[in-house]
Amino acid sequence: MNVSARWFVAIQTLDELRELYSDKKISDNNFILGGGSNILFTKNVDGLVIRNELKGIEVVKEDADFIYVKSGAGEMWHQFVLDCIQNNRGGVENLSLIPGSVGAGPMQNIGAYGVELKDVFYELEAFHMHENYISKFSAEDCKFGYRESVFKHELKNQFFITSVTFRLSKNPTFNTTYGVIETEMKAMGVKDISIATISQAVINIRSSKLPDPKVIGNAGSFFKNPVVSAEKHAQLKKDFPEIVSYASGIDFKLAAGWMIEKCDWKGKRFGDAGVHKNQALVLVNYGNANGQEIFDLSTKVLESVMEKFGVLLEREVNIY
Repeated sequence: MNVSARWFVAIQTLDELRELYSDKKISDNNFILGGGSNILFTKNVDGLVIRNELKGIEVVKEDADFIYVKSGAGEMWHQFVLDCIQNNRGGVENLSLIPGSVGAGPMQNIGAYGVELKDVFYELEAFHMHENYISKFSAEDCKFGYRESVFKHELKNQFFITSVTFRLSKNPTFNTTYGVIETEMKAMGVKDISIATISQAVINIRSSKLPDPKVIGNAGSFFKNPVVSAEKHAQLKKDFPEIVSYASGIDFKLAAGWMIEKCDWKGKRFGDAGVHKNQALVLVNYGNANGQEIFDLSTKVLESVMEKFGVLLEREVNIY
């Protein structure tokens, strides 16, 4: 289902951003859009949609071991990753093919296959939408967590991220701790591991598991992997010996997709809203489902997982 906004503007320079926010009338009634890959619209936007199209990739400094690369927040994330690989700048190869923009990355602290954005983050710049000034944020300032940052909580709707600077390795170390990457590289016949081969392995894996949003409407992983206490994990392990989980400090992270699949949702379809046949974490729109129908399906999934496992899943997708 298509949704519309009352007004729309694309921002391509900082001067345009400053000029836009000099009009105080729009400050509290706008919606910032990056790549749009992690949003579920359940209604029209009765206000202004601002698309972040701030572009440009540049080296800002380097030392013996690292190179610091600054990217406009409006660059597409995967294109930034490919640029890093082409220039042999290591650290983001495991994050290949994640949809969305560079600016959305730190908001979500995106992660995949053993790497999170915070691992390569140096700093970002953001424009305060109410006070009209630009601030720099360190990793500590961003308060990164699992798919979390300060921009999703206490600073929500206050800052417009304009650029992100990454600390990338000149002599990359390879993170293949997720066995599926090593398995894929073996299938590819890789003899010499490089950031390029890791990236291609990740692209192959993601392409085989996740539907292309250009073909089937989806917002990627719809739910976060929940984190539970050791006590709760022990109970679940007793009741469900085959449960998929990973140690996360003193706690344990559970595989939400596994739990959803065990609740018999995988491949289920209700009209044009459904759960993907290959990855139960992904809700899909086969054509004409509206946002509310997708949201209602997600609620049913949440309720069934709670009933079976006593675990409350959290939506990863932003709902509007």
